[in-house]
Amino acid sequence: MMKKYQFPNFCKIGLFLFLLMPSFMAVAHTQKSNKTGILLVSFGSSYPETRESFQHIEDKVKASFPDREIRWAFTSKIIRKILRSRGELIDSPAEALAKMGEEGFTKVAVQSLHVIPGEEYENLKKTVVAFSGIPKGIEVVKLGKPLLFHQKDVEKLGNVLLENLPKEMLEGDALVYMGHGTHHSSNIYYPGMQYYLWEKNPNVFLATVEGYPELNQVMEKLLKQKINKVYLLPFMTIAGDHARNDMAGTEEESWKSVLEAKGYQVEAVLIGMADLPGVVQIWIEHLQESLKELEA
Repeated sequence: MMKKYQFPNFCKIGLFLFLLMPSFMAVAHTQKSNKTGILLVSFGSSYPETRESFQHIEDKVKASFPDREIRWAFTSKIIRKILRSRGELIDSPAEALAKMGEEGFTKVAVQSLHVIPGEEYENLKKTVVAFSGIPKGIEVVKLGKPLLFHQKDVEKLGNVLLENLPKEMLEGDALVYMGHGTHHSSNIYYPGMQYYLWEKNPNVFLATVEGYPELNQVMEKLLKQKINKVYLLPFMTIAGDHARNDMAGTEEESWKSVLEAKGYQVEAVLIGMADLPGVVQIWIEHLQESLKELEA
C-alpha cells in the first residue's frame, strides 16, 4: 500500500500563512486608514523664550486630542535656517507632510497657528491641497482656520483679551496691541478687531507694524483721551522679534521709545496671545472642525 505523503512542517506553516494573508492585508489596511495625525503650523520664531508658548499650544492640543500624534512645522524659511545653524531641525509644512505620509498617516489635520488668513495662510492652503490624495501617500489633508476667520472668532478673541488685561492697569491707563499688519486684503481683520475692542473698552487699541491702523493714528486717540500710561502687548501668536524689538526695543523707532518721547509712561508686556488658554481654545475649535471632516 502506498504511504500517504506528509507535508513538512515548514510547508504547512507556509500554507497556513498564505491562506491567512488576505485577512492580514485587510487588518493592515484598516489600521492604516485609521491613522490620523495633527500638524501644527506656525510662522515660527528663533527666540528660545518663545518655546514655552509653543509648548503651551501643544499641551492644550494633546489634552484635547490625546489619541492623535502631533507634528510641527514652521512656514518661515529664514527662521528654519537660523534654527538649523544651531542644530535645531524644524520642517517646512511640505517636509512635515511628506514625512507623515512615509510614516503611514492617511489623514492629517493641519492647524494654522497664524492670526489672520493672510499670505502665509494662503501658501499653507496650497501645500495642503497638493498633499491631499497623493497615490500611496496621505489620502486626505484638511486645513484648520487661523485664529481670526469668522465673526464669532473676533468676538471670542476680543473677549479673551479684555478678560486678561494687565492687573496693574488703572481706569485712566491705555493698552495698545501691536499687530503685524499686511498689504493683503485680510488686513481688514485688524480694524475690525479694533472696533470690537472699542465697543467694550475705549482705552484698548490695536495698531499694526505693516498695515492699518498705524501707531500714529492710535497716538491721536491717546492725546484726545488724555492718557498718561500706556501698556504695550503683542497681538501676535508669540512674543518674538517684532514684540522684542519693534515694540519693546530700546531703538528710537520702537513703539516704546516713540511713546516715551511723547511723554507717556510705557510698560511693555512680552506675552504672546498663545500664552492665554482662551486664545488657544479658538485654534482647538478650528482643529476640531477639521478632524470631524476627516472622520466623516
